[in-house]
Amino acid sequence: MTATETDLVLQRFVSAVRQAVPTVAVWAHGSLALGDFQPGRSDLDLIAVVDVPLDREDKDRLAVMHQRFSEEEPAAAKLHCSYVVRAELAEAGADHVTWAHGMILDRPVTPVTRRELLEGGLTLYGPPPVELLPPLLSGQLEDFIRRDLAEFWLPATGKPHLWLRDIWVDLGLLVLARATVTLRDGRLITKGEALAELRNLGAPADVVRDIHARRYARPKPLSRLQRIHRALRARAFVRRGIKHTLATKKP
Repeated sequence: MTATETDLVLQRFVSAVRQAVPTVAVWAHGSLALGDFQPGRSDLDLIAVVDVPLDREDKDRLAVMHQRFSEEEPAAAKLHCSYVVRAELAEAGADHVTWAHGMILDRPVTPVTRRELLEGGLTLYGPPPVELLPPLLSGQLEDFIRRDLAEFWLPATGKPHLWLRDIWVDLGLLVLARATVTLRDGRLITKGEALAELRNLGAPADVVRDIHARRYARPKPLSRLQRIHRALRARAFVRRGIKHTLATKKP
């Protein structure tokens, strides 16, 4: 899918959302906003600001809309969208109606997403994020990242079977690199930049190449033994890295 095709998909989605619910704005964040979007591989991460709370009928209508849109637009299979009520934009910890993984869920819009939106979110419809979204409180982003590492990712390194899957290897190492840079330097980086940072952090070179190939090229298939060997090293690296990052104080 070319960039032009991506733009057309987004335009069609905005039109569909506006017909489904009272929409104030639609924004894109993630790799699309950070400039590292890979057509056909990257997720389409969106936020729709709505004027009123969504009831069961609204949720059902959104589910039907998303399902139909995914069937008509293959690229929409990777489209995720959170629906945030305008009056709740300041509530950082609140759950919001979200379409992800083919279903309606309730999820918060994290401080990482909020920072992405405020620094460079793409406005697809309505006012830009800086006009509606309040700034993060001091330390809010850093506290979230530390909590995410300590409460989600560190326990995950204690579950060896997870790391046999590509998605855990990819996300685990990239999350660690991005978290390390944000906690150290106060800035957000793309997944592409995170791959370079992983080399600086001493990640296994072949594992980094494996992740790079899945995102930017064609990865080589792994045997069962190779997958086990990769899982052991990736999990051990992420575990050590999280412990080091959490123990390091920002200068």
